[in-house]
Amino acid sequence: MPLTAADQRRVDEAEAEAKAAGSSKLLVRTPPDSQKLGSITVMCLMLNRMIGSGIFVTPAIVLEATNSVGISLILWTLGAIFGMCGLLVWLELGLSIPKFQAPELATGTPTDHEGAWENVPRSGAEKNYLEHIYTHPKFRTTCMFGVIFIILGNHAGNSIAFGKYFMQMIGAPDHPSAVRALAVAVLTVACLIHAFWRRGGIVLNNILAFIKGFLLIAVIVIGFSVAGGADLGNGSIGKDAVAQNFSTTKSFLNPNKDAGSYARSIVYIVYTFSGFKQPFYVSRVRAYPMHWWMVALRILRLQGSQQRNAQGNGTDQSSKVLSEVSRPKKKFAKATIGTMILIAVLFVLTNVAYLCAVPRDRITSADLDMATVFFQDVFGNEVAPRVMSGIIALSLFGNIVVMTFTASRVKQEIAKEGILPFSLFFARSTITPYAWLKERIRPSNMRLVEQSPAAALILHWFFAVILVAATSSTTPYIAYTVLVLLYAYTLVIIVGFFVATGLLYLRFVKRREWTDNLGFRPWGGPAAAIIYSCTCAFMIVGVFIPPAATSPFSYTNTGIQHYTVPAVGLGTLVIGYSYYLVFAKLIPRLLKKVLVVEREPIIVRQGGSDDGEWVQILEVVEFWWAARQATKTA
Repeated sequence: MPLTAADQRRVDEAEAEAKAAGSSKLLVRTPPDSQKLGSITVMCLMLNRMIGSGIFVTPAIVLEATNSVGISLILWTLGAIFGMCGLLVWLELGLSIPKFQAPELATGTPTDHEGAWENVPRSGAEKNYLEHIYTHPKFRTTCMFGVIFIILGNHAGNSIAFGKYFMQMIGAPDHPSAVRALAVAVLTVACLIHAFWRRGGIVLNNILAFIKGFLLIAVIVIGFSVAGGADLGNGSIGKDAVAQNFSTTKSFLNPNKDAGSYARSIVYIVYTFSGFKQPFYVSRVRAYPMHWWMVALRILRLQGSQQRNAQGNGTDQSSKVLSEVSRPKKKFAKATIGTMILIAVLFVLTNVAYLCAVPRDRITSADLDMATVFFQDVFGNEVAPRVMSGIIALSLFGNIVVMTFTASRVKQEIAKEGILPFSLFFARSTITPYAWLKERIRPSNMRLVEQSPAAALILHWFFAVILVAATSSTTPYIAYTVLVLLYAYTLVIIVGFFVATGLLYLRFVKRREWTDNLGFRPWGGPAAAIIYSCTCAFMIVGVFIPPAATSPFSYTNTGIQHYTVPAVGLGTLVIGYSYYLVFAKLIPRLLKKVLVVEREPIIVRQGGSDDGEWVQILEVVEFWWAARQATKTA
């Protein structure tokens, strides 16, 4: 992007210091505007993450657990409200922190911005929020969140489900060994895509998101058509299903009453809606103030001229699009809220569409996913379920692709804090093989080329494979439910509780210190944070309530005690705290040294104008072990 003279000087100085002989500083670049994510990609990150196994598999689990059509639909509606509350919490925090002190503009004219604290988005999401709220003691929050996210922040469960549905698609028995092999394969492919071609991974994410969105709309149309009496190959089954499922006397007839099943059902629904976090993991976002179709047309027109003029006057064409944004933070909020509303409506309608064709009595086991039964009942042949299995496998692949892209960025941010072995290695971004090859074939002399966090992707892949292997003694269905519940309980529920409760602390204890400098003000003030915090608190405790013997979550049906997964989830907090004690207390005492971490973000004015929004263009990272006396003296 074009820079002011003062900004360009600071960038050049940071690069010179990092490249100086003997320097241990790591220079991590933020992608230029031409490589940042547009509003459509932001929406696709959410769509691709949220339309997956949850909406295809979870409805049968919830219906079997509640034994009530009416209550299951109410839970899905509440889940949508809970997801919206979570999004509002993340927006308030994500658009308000972290804050960096704006450098002097060095223009010779005093301004109101010099030395002011400005919000500059940074990758990391919950990591940034928790570190801002729970500041003391040093490294505790980073270690605890870092350990949990590095171990569990992946889609190992979805990779196992991918293997299961892929085998069903090709008509082969889902042998556990074959399913695990496919799980490792799909995890490997997702990591390789993002490591070798960053832009290719983003394009694939967008394509999959649109395909999955249209597939969900197709399910809704088919379901309502069947309810209207259409015969799509298996007779007019819709009228009987509607009469049984939506009768005012039958919808709420004889529901299950054990709180344990309801708590777990809510956890699975919350997991389905938790994809709203994905855009917050990546700070490299540009927002467009135009309609999406106008943006797409504008980009298509600019791409050709951008390639022809890359060595022209130095003005990035995509910056011209950005220069039209009046308030990018508002646009980001509108894009994510609009996508969340769209997904909530689609999910509720999809559940209704399922029940327009599938009678409640048809679901006799929770491992019968609703989507496959739906296709089989509607089309009345053996090919339809296999097609649906392929659709679910494709959706799961999309989940894995987007999670790999976003989670690797968070793990790179964790490594920048110096708390991992070989932190500098995992914090590094490297030129992608695609960019390297492209420069060899068609040199462009561009200063910035495409990079990816290849080392962080290795870390992501390693722990995902470890989790797949750790559940190899169970069936694929049980492995999937355990890993999904573990992910949801720790990274969605427990972390979500501390984030929302921390926001309430900022609102009610810090008060004006916090509210006077908000980058986003949610509807209802603290209401969203209160709802999110209280719901998370209920689920943290509720999953310890034993489910009934007939529940799909009971030991009889899963072979796992009801307290095992939440106990392991809480155990990860203990592991994280133990890691903190060893890293921040024991090792410094033995070495008589302390870890010093310096992260210097270089923030510049977007668009090269003195009134542009502050953005981070690169970051200088350095850490070393220093003698205690030296640090005290310093």
